[in-house]
Amino acid sequence: MTANKPSHLVPKLRFPEFRDGPRWGLLTLSSASDLNPSNDRLPESFIYIDLESVKSSMLIERKEITRDGAPSRAQRLLSRKDIIYQTVRPYQRNNFFFDINDGYEYVASTGYAQIRAHECPEFLYHLLHTDSFVNSVLARCTGSNYPAINPSDLASTPLVLPRKPEQQKIADCLGSLDALIAAEGRKLEVLRQHKQGLMQHLFPQPGETVPRLRFPEFRNATDWKTKILGTQGSFLSSLTGKTAKDFDAGDAAFIPYMNVFSNVFTNTTDLRSVNVAVDESQNAVAVGDVFFTVSSETPEEAGMSSVLLEEIGNCYLNSFCALFRFDEGKSPDPAFLGYLLRSATAREHLSRGAQGATRYNISRATFRSLPILIPSVPEQRKIAGCLGALEDLISAEVGKVDALQQHKQGLLLQLFPSLEGNEQ
Repeated sequence: MTANKPSHLVPKLRFPEFRDGPRWGLLTLSSASDLNPSNDRLPESFIYIDLESVKSSMLIERKEITRDGAPSRAQRLLSRKDIIYQTVRPYQRNNFFFDINDGYEYVASTGYAQIRAHECPEFLYHLLHTDSFVNSVLARCTGSNYPAINPSDLASTPLVLPRKPEQQKIADCLGSLDALIAAEGRKLEVLRQHKQGLMQHLFPQPGETVPRLRFPEFRNATDWKTKILGTQGSFLSSLTGKTAKDFDAGDAAFIPYMNVFSNVFTNTTDLRSVNVAVDESQNAVAVGDVFFTVSSETPEEAGMSSVLLEEIGNCYLNSFCALFRFDEGKSPDPAFLGYLLRSATAREHLSRGAQGATRYNISRATFRSLPILIPSVPEQRKIAGCLGALEDLISAEVGKVDALQQHKQGLLLQLFPSLEGNEQ
């Protein structure tokens, strides 16, 4: 590939064999594809793809139903290499390339647009994900909270296309990259599943005091000791007395809610600033502190924990989380503790204690009554080291996937001309 001088309807980056080729042509989506093609009567039975079954170009759920039992929205009979395009909140790019050939008939919901490319479906699918096309669609959307585009406006949305051989070359390039991203994604999923399996075996299950899998040097060791969290330390108040003007200002930092929710160990690079005066009575966080979310939309996600392993000066915990600090000499190994509090026994106790209807909350009493099972310090460190090494592999794989996805975004910017200034 070689770079081109800036020019309307010509990408910044072009494969050598097309470097001196013609400019791309300005068309509309309806002139490059059949949009919502009409179909005859639906088959007697089929697989129905509803709005919730399409996530990030993956078919998550398949519902086999009969024509008589189908919902009224089940109307789009699919052909292979059709594109199911999200017409509500298109900025999410939650589209699906239908390339299934398993003998079943598939029908999509009318909540999505059905696009059948005239030339190269794979190329058009990638084009529909470019910022230039998405921005053109958003400019034609109605609604603010849930922007949506109607079929006629979608049909008239402009796009630029090269000749078919160049379309295929670009599609092959991006398709190979997608295959590599998918392969790395599968590796990542295998590592995460392996970690979940180890967590189930390296920690005692609910009602048990010995894990099902122990390292050889600990197989004849005593059972794990059960301690109650509330007898090992105390809860301290998190950040209090702050108003909107105090946040994103000042020299102090605080740990956001999602940092606690998402991380077994607090991410010390994910902090926000807050104004805390020198004479304020606030509890700064310290190494070994445990943070808990106290509410969530579901019981299963309430009471998520995070342990601080690194020293952070002048830092505090957000007011929507609880701060627990062990008494001197009573804390387990902090690295072991992080995994322990995310184990099945701890999560079952906290989820069961969540109370509410639309929002589920956990009381301090529930946290204090949390049983924590603790082996000897050497066994704690062995478990933490094993899971930590696996966590490092997962982090490295996440980095690979992120780098590949960023590379793809860069290619999309350079392999497709911008529509800016070219719309009619």
